[in-house]
Amino acid sequence: MRTRPLKVALLGCGVVGSEVARIMTTHADDLAARIGAPVELAGVAVRRPGKVRAGVPDELVTTDATALVKRGDIDVVIEVIGGIEPARALITTAFEHGASVVSANKALLAEDGATLYAAAEQHGRDLYFEAAVAGAIPLIRPLRESLAGDKVNRVLGIVNGTTNFILDKMDTSGAGYSEALDEATALGYAEADPTADVEGFDAAAKAAILAGIAFHTRVRLDDVYREGMTEVTAADFASAKRMGCTIKLLAICERAADGQSVTARVHPAMIPLSHPLASVREAYNAVFVEAEAAGRLMFYGPGAGGSPTASAVLGDLVAVCRNKLAEATGPGESVYTQLPVSPMGDVVTRYHISLDVADKPGVLAQVATVFAEHGVSIDTVRQQGKDGEASLVVVTHRAPDAALSGTVEALRKLDTVRGVASIMRVEGE
Repeated sequence: MRTRPLKVALLGCGVVGSEVARIMTTHADDLAARIGAPVELAGVAVRRPGKVRAGVPDELVTTDATALVKRGDIDVVIEVIGGIEPARALITTAFEHGASVVSANKALLAEDGATLYAAAEQHGRDLYFEAAVAGAIPLIRPLRESLAGDKVNRVLGIVNGTTNFILDKMDTSGAGYSEALDEATALGYAEADPTADVEGFDAAAKAAILAGIAFHTRVRLDDVYREGMTEVTAADFASAKRMGCTIKLLAICERAADGQSVTARVHPAMIPLSHPLASVREAYNAVFVEAEAAGRLMFYGPGAGGSPTASAVLGDLVAVCRNKLAEATGPGESVYTQLPVSPMGDVVTRYHISLDVADKPGVLAQVATVFAEHGVSIDTVRQQGKDGEASLVVVTHRAPDAALSGTVEALRKLDTVRGVASIMRVEGE
């Protein structure tokens, strides 16, 4: 074993960073044995230096992150500060000064991963980011390495624990959205401002990363169609149960049937109770991968939190340090297919539409005519009327999203349609 330690700089010492520092200290001997050399925490960059950080010596703490990554003797930089800047500048500076990088920064990777990959390649360094997508769940490495010889056609997953907890509570207890959100906040699953989670921004960033790796093409955050789940109601869950389904916020990345394009989207969807993702409870994550040779694979586990995310960071640290000792680098960006990302209108799936309509003869015929005029075939219809008003639930066969959008716009113009109460896609069949 080499006796000179590999030096590690840690950018950020919050929930994840402090757990990374703790594990590096308490498991130092095991890490050294697995890597083939000791690893030494050489500096920790923070914004608030006066805060007590258990297990982190005061002499390692600095507020000058730029100076830390420029030192020249740092072998690996671990970035867990998040956001676009200064993280992007710090990572590229680390590459320039001889360090490889382990990051958990999904937002930056989804927004401008190309810049990071290019800088890593230019300077012959590693960029690893297992922790950016699904916490402790091994997902990036299987896609980049284990399935590198296969053709992945679809990635379907629950990649945000906060939203899964909320929807699970709505499903199992009958709670409304606000009540379930309050419980998630009280238990620490939801942030004080849950917008990034409940509006799908967090999941969309992860979808961009997964699609890029799975399909060997460049997918940015702006390419991902996104809908939040704040409009999901108890009535939607009641309808889902009547169909033998539940509702999940899904990240869906697909290769087109002709193989000439890809799509990436995040939105609530009904999925059959028989689908493996339907049984994912509480704040857990799960990702379903469909590949030509391997078939269907499912990855399941805690997708967030200090310890699970730190586990993924440390796994990357071991891999990067091993590469450093071998004077090699791991896989970089693979975008050889250069497939275009199709718009949401091209996506073909089934739909569940709930309408508030007048309770009088001929309404169903009018509605059915609108669907037919837009080329959307109806699978089932359920109608319930009372006191001159009625609800009409239509479940369609598979149709392009653009055709469904046109159908809904036309339905809104009918005098007999009081309103479109809910539109939800049906997936996983």
